[in-house]
Amino acid sequence: MEYVIVGNGVSAIGAIEGIRSRDQEGKIIVVSDEAVPTYGRPLISYYLADKIKLETMPFRPEEWYRRNKIEMKLASRVVKVDREAKKIVLQSGENLPYDKLLLATGGTPVTPGIMGVDGEGVYNFTTISHAEQLREIVDKVKSVAVIGAGLIALKAAEGFAEKGVPVSMIVRSRIMRAYFDEAASDMVVRHLEKHGLSFKQQANTRAIVRRDDGSVEGVDTDKGFVPADVVVVAAGVKPNKALAESAGLKVNNGIVVDDTLCTTDKDIFAAGDVAEALDILTGEYTVRPIWPNAYTQGRYAGMNMAGEEDHYSGGLSMNSITYYGLPTVAVGNSNPEIESGLEIHSQIDTEKSVYRKVVFEGDVLVGCILIGEIDHAGLYTSFIKNKFRLEPVAKQAIIDGDPNPVHWPEEYIQQMQNTP
Repeated sequence: MEYVIVGNGVSAIGAIEGIRSRDQEGKIIVVSDEAVPTYGRPLISYYLADKIKLETMPFRPEEWYRRNKIEMKLASRVVKVDREAKKIVLQSGENLPYDKLLLATGGTPVTPGIMGVDGEGVYNFTTISHAEQLREIVDKVKSVAVIGAGLIALKAAEGFAEKGVPVSMIVRSRIMRAYFDEAASDMVVRHLEKHGLSFKQQANTRAIVRRDDGSVEGVDTDKGFVPADVVVVAAGVKPNKALAESAGLKVNNGIVVDDTLCTTDKDIFAAGDVAEALDILTGEYTVRPIWPNAYTQGRYAGMNMAGEEDHYSGGLSMNSITYYGLPTVAVGNSNPEIESGLEIHSQIDTEKSVYRKVVFEGDVLVGCILIGEIDHAGLYTSFIKNKFRLEPVAKQAIIDGDPNPVHWPEEYIQQMQNTP
């Protein structure tokens, strides 16, 4: 059996481990347009800030690739999937045949249509190569503007701030909007401001302003001008679905897959940030670009590519990050609309930077936000992921901040005890 994996993120690692759990001898080739093996993408801000070295970045050691008999084709771009001939075509002209193919092509930074965005002084921040570019200039930079409010934007800001560079974040709505409500966002912003970051919130970017020589002067917004000699654009990421689309596979927001991670071609699978896969809470198929989902999808895809039929139970929206010593966790439907009819309970201690919010749909916990005190995050997640129906006493314990395994269903506890 010949397996080809296009992409080299964490979903590729999951796929390799999934394949090797079923097939120890099949040939596995990994093709990536990046020049390095899989690495911890959330770590690139620490690399920019000189907190870690390049050699600490790989997600798996070289020996792991040797042990699993992986052939790597790095710095290699795939230009075509030929489904009829069952091969992929590289930009170099090389053809690679496959029996089973995994598209784990990830996402590409979104470039907003604003004046001045093209040209020197404007960067993205999603890969090691982006971090390398910024490392070359970080000691010369006087000030940075970051356009965006998500995890990538905050990691970029952190990397520069750790090097002592003044950073201004231009936020159209609020930070981490997909996970945080206003109370959570405001708490994190206040914490970050204490550590030197500046925020221009509720601001729309009009243009990146350039001098006559083309160098960046700053960013014009409807809330005023932000001076900067470097701009990082972190306005989101879109799935790299072009290969699948040109091959005639079904695509929507991402590559459409079933609960085995198989596409509309029985020999082609997709996983990670490019896959439109099952969501465990809603039962809908959607793109959830987070590491745990990507790895798990890759592992299920790998097992199924190797001939099994293991059904992916679904991904879960979650985020866990620490901002300058302030830990935060958001899981599930953590930020529902007021008119959703969901039951919401929250407690806040602004002075101590502690916030807890839990969201219920009837007697089922469907979401939570934890800031400052996150010791029980795993327990909250277990209730959400398993959609346990709660007795009134158990529900009240969760509202009071005391989730407890004693409130798990008996059959689940027995299953946990019987799991090797």
